[in-house]
Amino acid sequence: MAEDKSKRDSIGMNMKGCQTNNGFVHNEDILEQTPDTGSTAGNLQHSTMSILGSQEPDFKGIQPYAGMPKEVLFQFSGQARYRIPREILFWLAVASVLVLIAATIAIIILSPKCLDWWQEGPMYRIYPRSFKDSNKDGNGDLKGIQDKLDYITALNVKTVWITSFYKSSLKDFRYGVEDFQQVDPIFGTMEDFENLVAAIHDKGSVNGTTMQPEEQALSVYGNSSWHFDEVRNQCYFHQFMKEQPDLNFHNPDVQEEIKEILQFWLTKGVDGFSFDAVKFLLEAKHLRDEIQVNKTQIPDTVTQYSELYHDFTTTQVGMHDIVRSFRQTMDQYSTEPGRYRFMGTEAYAETIDRTVMYYGLPFIQEADFPFNNYLTMLDTVSGNSVYEVITSWMENMPEGKWPNWMIGGPDSSRLTSRLGNEYVNVMNMLLFTLPGTPITYYGEEIGMGNIVAINLNESYDTNTLLSKSPMQWDNSSNAGFSEASHTWLPTNSDYHTVNVDVQKTQPRSALKLYQDLSLLHANELLLNRGWFCHLRNDSHYVVYTRELDGIDRIFIVVLNFGESTLLNLQNMISGLPATVRIRLSTNSANKGSEVDTSGIFLDKGEGLILEHNTKNLLHRQTAFRDRCFVSNRACYSSVLNILYTSC
Repeated sequence: MAEDKSKRDSIGMNMKGCQTNNGFVHNEDILEQTPDTGSTAGNLQHSTMSILGSQEPDFKGIQPYAGMPKEVLFQFSGQARYRIPREILFWLAVASVLVLIAATIAIIILSPKCLDWWQEGPMYRIYPRSFKDSNKDGNGDLKGIQDKLDYITALNVKTVWITSFYKSSLKDFRYGVEDFQQVDPIFGTMEDFENLVAAIHDKGSVNGTTMQPEEQALSVYGNSSWHFDEVRNQCYFHQFMKEQPDLNFHNPDVQEEIKEILQFWLTKGVDGFSFDAVKFLLEAKHLRDEIQVNKTQIPDTVTQYSELYHDFTTTQVGMHDIVRSFRQTMDQYSTEPGRYRFMGTEAYAETIDRTVMYYGLPFIQEADFPFNNYLTMLDTVSGNSVYEVITSWMENMPEGKWPNWMIGGPDSSRLTSRLGNEYVNVMNMLLFTLPGTPITYYGEEIGMGNIVAINLNESYDTNTLLSKSPMQWDNSSNAGFSEASHTWLPTNSDYHTVNVDVQKTQPRSALKLYQDLSLLHANELLLNRGWFCHLRNDSHYVVYTRELDGIDRIFIVVLNFGESTLLNLQNMISGLPATVRIRLSTNSANKGSEVDTSGIFLDKGEGLILEHNTKNLLHRQTAFRDRCFVSNRACYSSVLNILYTSC
């Protein structure tokens, strides 16, 4: 009985002193150890009480167990064999986080700025009335563009640039805008536009569109730039046609209205704007008579725009402030990731040094780039003239800005009509191998030409219509542009052989080469990020390289614009091997073959992209220091497969 009583007392003490076990079973091997034979009930009771007392317990021979009280857990966790590994793991975790943060900061600091969507690939410029007719009225429209997005995607185009489709009188066939917030019915509806924007974004391309702020004392098209309005009983000023009255940008309300127009279209999903003829935005407030070029000429006989100096009606003080205000509005809509809003300007017959001023100042941005249309002004072509355009732009362009190149547009004669069919491929090769953004006017990828002269009873030079003929899709009626019995402009007579469908099946067609060039441009860092180094030019050819730090090979671009010629590349580049590989050629039969670098024979209009393995890059050499150019400096790490700036 005494033994039973002793056990009950011990159990009672344990129940008073210990915390609830919450359903866990104690390790009986630990808690119910057999007492020494000499121990008594009092000794067992004392031992139990000492765990909860102030004296230091002895845990020898005892292991952690599930459900232990926190006081016991703290005693175990403080032991060196538990504490030291825990501290090691903690500091390893801290060090790892710090290393990751430092690596992230280093990558951000050292990485070059990523190319934006308007830099990654070609812009495809569409004159919507001539691209594709979807409703059989003889006029191209917005639905027609949407119907042909698969074709545009197949060109590896990144940006679709649609010229003006605002509600207008269609005088000047682009600029006589009546309402900047409406789609002209000839092109469709606002819903058609919204659907087109959504479809373009779904294709992975980007939409851009144009805006023309209308704005001479002689009109650009000749005769007086003042017109009397019988309704208002007043004269108004127009630098172009009378259907295009100038806006008074000295008036803050006008500036605010333009801002609202921009916001309207940006809200619709437009990703960029082109501002045409920006030098005409402002006129001098006094509007004095402009000075005659020939002071002895009888004033009444002065009828042509070129017969006056236009110091009071172009490039006025404050004009660049207005352009900057456009940029500020665009920036307000560029905060969303991946939705930067592009801005381009067209300077209209300015010299290159004045055109590049529209890039802005080092800390005050204007256009992402002013459009470079100087290649479109070449009525004759040679290696020297092409080189002059290239170097003039690059030498005048502010440091760090992005160049662009085009060979045609709606207001210039088409390439084949200016220079000849033999230059289509070599000029497209030029566009895609120069640094910057190539800009293609619809039809240039297949070598479309001007239509013959027409008379539409208009009061201005209708020759500007000759490059706006319908797109040549196939050899069916109206070149597949329209099923109407009559189109707004006639198709070119060569459409049976010069069309998309025919060239799709020809391995040596202009279209096939264009696709190969755009694909190479998209996939090769040498072309979309690399240095441009000029080697040599003469009346026939121009030769340059594209190279990038970290890539042990270069492209040598050889373009012949003159008569047949024999070229010795070994005289231009030291250490060049006897043969190099042809990466691309305007003659597709030569693609992938080897060429003798001591004697390369080139036909008129022939171009080659040669590939050469070397670690001796030209832009590092003193002799080429003033002959090499890069817009955004970058270096490539083949180990990490990343770009960085600290070369």
